[in-house]
Amino acid sequence: MDHKKKKKKSHRGFWIFVKVQIFLMLLVGIAVGYYYIGGYAKEVKALREEAESFVKNSDESTFSQIQTTEVYDVHGDLISTIIGDKDVYYVSFQDIPADVVNAIISIEDKKFYKHIGIDFEAIARAVVAMIRNGSVKQGGSTITQQLARTVFLSNDRTWERKVEEIYIALGLERKYTKDQIIEFYLNNVYFGNGNYGIEAASRGYFGCSINELDLSQIAYLCGLPNNPKIYDPLTHLDNGVKRRNRVLYQMYKDEVLTESRYKEAKSEKIELKLTKRKRNDYVETYTYYCVIRELMKQRGFQFKNFFDSEAERKTYQEAYDTMYAECQKTLFSAGYRIYTSIDLKQQAKLQKAIDNNLSDDTKKTANGTYKFQGAGVCIDNITGRVVAIVGGRKQKAEGYTLNRAFQSFRQPGSSIKPLIVYTPSFENGYTPDSIVEDKKIEGGPTSKSYLGKMTIRSAVEKSRNSVAWQLFDEITPEVGLQYLLDMNFSKIHSNDYYLPAALGGMYHGVSALEMASGYATIANDGFYRTPTCIVKVTDAKGNIILQTEQEEKAVYKTNAARMMTDVMQGVLTRGTAKGKGLKNMPTAGKTGTTNENKDGWFVGYSYYYTTSIWVGYDKPTKLSRLQGATYPAQIWHDYMEQLHKGLEKVKFKSYVDYDNQEVDSEYDLEETKEDE
Repeated sequence: MDHKKKKKKSHRGFWIFVKVQIFLMLLVGIAVGYYYIGGYAKEVKALREEAESFVKNSDESTFSQIQTTEVYDVHGDLISTIIGDKDVYYVSFQDIPADVVNAIISIEDKKFYKHIGIDFEAIARAVVAMIRNGSVKQGGSTITQQLARTVFLSNDRTWERKVEEIYIALGLERKYTKDQIIEFYLNNVYFGNGNYGIEAASRGYFGCSINELDLSQIAYLCGLPNNPKIYDPLTHLDNGVKRRNRVLYQMYKDEVLTESRYKEAKSEKIELKLTKRKRNDYVETYTYYCVIRELMKQRGFQFKNFFDSEAERKTYQEAYDTMYAECQKTLFSAGYRIYTSIDLKQQAKLQKAIDNNLSDDTKKTANGTYKFQGAGVCIDNITGRVVAIVGGRKQKAEGYTLNRAFQSFRQPGSSIKPLIVYTPSFENGYTPDSIVEDKKIEGGPTSKSYLGKMTIRSAVEKSRNSVAWQLFDEITPEVGLQYLLDMNFSKIHSNDYYLPAALGGMYHGVSALEMASGYATIANDGFYRTPTCIVKVTDAKGNIILQTEQEEKAVYKTNAARMMTDVMQGVLTRGTAKGKGLKNMPTAGKTGTTNENKDGWFVGYSYYYTTSIWVGYDKPTKLSRLQGATYPAQIWHDYMEQLHKGLEKVKFKSYVDYDNQEVDSEYDLEETKEDE
């Protein structure tokens, strides 16, 4: 008898459920009909067609279009993340812990694995409220609807948006599996403070991947999307904890948690471990510049550094700016993994060398920037890639600052001579021992004294301007400057094609990066390699997007380059930078000082590395204590000394004189004051 009563009671409950569902569906139908009768039929049709188009044109990539890009150094250590206005890391369903899926379903959409994309009861409640209030006041959204709204629509509370959201949700359920939809949702939903997706939230709030979270932390995170502002961990941690407890209770109630796990997780204290955004100012700005140009190159952009007319230059610049902007946008959203040649330890050493040597001048501009500045670039001579780049003294600043290492162009003084005067002259029959005359020239550079006849070796070591002027006149500015163009120096101007360029008197000037690459070319037996720090770029799954190859381009003849190296060794042992060489490593280099001591340079190299140093004021200022042999050479020495600790001593290769005799010369020449 009791069994029959229970059976009747069960049947009665079933039919009540069916009747309620029919009623609700009718209610929804009446509401839809109301809007049709009210003249909204065409608008609803248009919304449905747009929704169908969204779904039809979507694929899995649609839900991972915006991802956080990461930059790594040569050792695989994270340099920085590039998030734009969103921080997103995509995680596949199989890599999402079961507790995460269970938690988000328990608190957001219990019927997720049963419904067709919409919840009729919730929609009915929203429809009734909408008719009563005249506008959308309630949600009633399933996880699928939330996904539709997040990816395809806005958060506007209008009936149009709600209708289109329903159509999209229905379409998504037909096209994708439930597991795919929950994967898309968890990777796109907003968790507050710029964190989009569960992995970004995990890293942002707890400093670890989702696979390292415990149950309490998972429940805490899964409670945030309901209202990231109210439950903001940074301002309302207590609200988030209460929400976590509710999530845990719902999981326990849904029988996806045991009582012991529920109680243990609820009793745990939530302690945030906020991820501080790493910002390596100078490394980042240079890395972004390099990778954007690599992306431009991949898209077929042809770079130029010389133009026949101003109109040609303007047209090129417009095309360049457009392509640069497009690739920059991709960089901030594609989820790239950028692997660089930058060595953060070497970067820190170069920064320290610049900061320590310039610390005696603390004067600042109105905006708080040090007036006395320095910049440096170090290139690995084996790979041809940049390993360190410093664009100024270290100081606190909001956002990125001027990277003087590649964004500032200054007159190079005598440091330009090896690139456009002496190495080209060695190609044209001169040798280090060729005799030249240091003398007064009408219209040429003036000097307190002239030394008469001397070897080119001595002229370089003593930086005699008259000699450089005469040789440049002989080879012609057109020939000399072509070497810079061949090495992609970007600011060569028509006004540079005059004899003062031999002494570094240039219209725009050069950058520390360009000077490093020029000297690295001499160190590399005359073969130029485009300076970059990009090794390869992959997508978030490890698929290679691009990989750089350091192609070599012959700029100087090998023997001429070796002659120049041999000569510049004397600069550090007998010449203008005497005493600035390394203890147990052959080195070569050249000082440079501009008129009125406004700029100081030292560029030099060993077998292993080439480093370029510039020192001066952003606004060119006369500074009597600044010469190439003072601050720049000392910075170079301090950095390179640290850099070469433990490295095996390697001599430079010998050159061959024009009688086919190998020459590895060492002369003890009388020291004379330089003429820069």
